[in-house]
Amino acid sequence: MSELTLNNGVTIPQLGLGVFQVPPEDTQRIVEDAFEAGYRHIDTAAGYRNEAGVGAAIAATGIPREEIFVTTKLRNGEQGKAQEAFQNSRKALGLDYVDLYLIHWPVPSQGLYVQAWKELERLYENKQIRAIGVSNFLAEHLDTLLESSGTVPAVNQIELHPSYQQAGLAAKCRSHGIEVEAYSPLGQGGDLNGNAVTAIANGHGATTAQVVLAWHLASGNIVIPKTVNPDRMRENFAAASLTLTDSELAAITALESGARIGSDPAVASFTQM
Repeated sequence: MSELTLNNGVTIPQLGLGVFQVPPEDTQRIVEDAFEAGYRHIDTAAGYRNEAGVGAAIAATGIPREEIFVTTKLRNGEQGKAQEAFQNSRKALGLDYVDLYLIHWPVPSQGLYVQAWKELERLYENKQIRAIGVSNFLAEHLDTLLESSGTVPAVNQIELHPSYQQAGLAAKCRSHGIEVEAYSPLGQGGDLNGNAVTAIANGHGATTAQVVLAWHLASGNIVIPKTVNPDRMRENFAAASLTLTDSELAAITALESGARIGSDPAVASFTQM
């Protein structure tokens, strides 16, 4: 699996497995299936309530810890106590360190994300986290953070798929050396049924999911598709071997429609508690 180098020199596998909405009781088995399929990058969050299952899978595998990249995230309702929240996540995962820790949402109505970021900086300085970043941060949130801190986020994890590409935000991130990580990369399945994607898939003898994931990888996105099906895991992982032509990539890029699926980070204020 190809890797990208973050702005602090840490490398991250470009394709990983997301475990959003995976039931806690199923998480260990599903993550073990992912490891067997070749994945080495797992994305979880305190708000998903399945960190312990991810940690159990890591403990059960014979894969060296340094070969596994683990991301978790700070709950919105814990931005005022990020140090404590991180330690709870680390203990739930059963890990000495976390590879990437993200502020899950800016929640601008709380006015706490800069304070939380400064706590993440301290954890990073103490080598409990290999890289720190954000998720769902819009341009104005990034501007506030960059004006308040000397540490540039390593990653901004955002909703990004062919019908909702946030091209301006992605370009801004990259201009500051912030890698773009796509969640809901398949549009929760909604971007797999169009004529363009289907035609490209038929031409390559590939699945439509593989085509969209190959578009992400060629675009330079880190991508974390979620599936609980071992066969789909293997199919998605094989997208790394699919090369699309420039015209095929352009045809998928042309599917932009501004169709957001998730919450608007400008106003989202749920606590995740």
